[in-house]
Amino acid sequence: MKISIVIGILLIVLGVIALAYHGITYTTHEKVFQFGPLEATQKKEKTIAFPPLLGGAALAAGILMVVISTGRRPGH
Repeated sequence: MKISIVIGILLIVLGVIALAYHGITYTTHEKVFQFGPLEATQKKEKTIAFPPLLGGAALAAGILMVVISTGRRPGH
């Protein structure tokens, strides 16, 4: 299998995931206060957003790569 087909399929999968999930949310623990052995932490949720345009572009580029890579040339 050509490497361009594999990359195209990966772009299609990543594009679909980016369109299905609008971002990744994760939790961090930040230290708010510390005095000797006493410590207070705070949980904060942070989000990495995936713009829908990015997902659509990855999907379109992946489809285009697969179609171009599997296309037959005239006369061959």
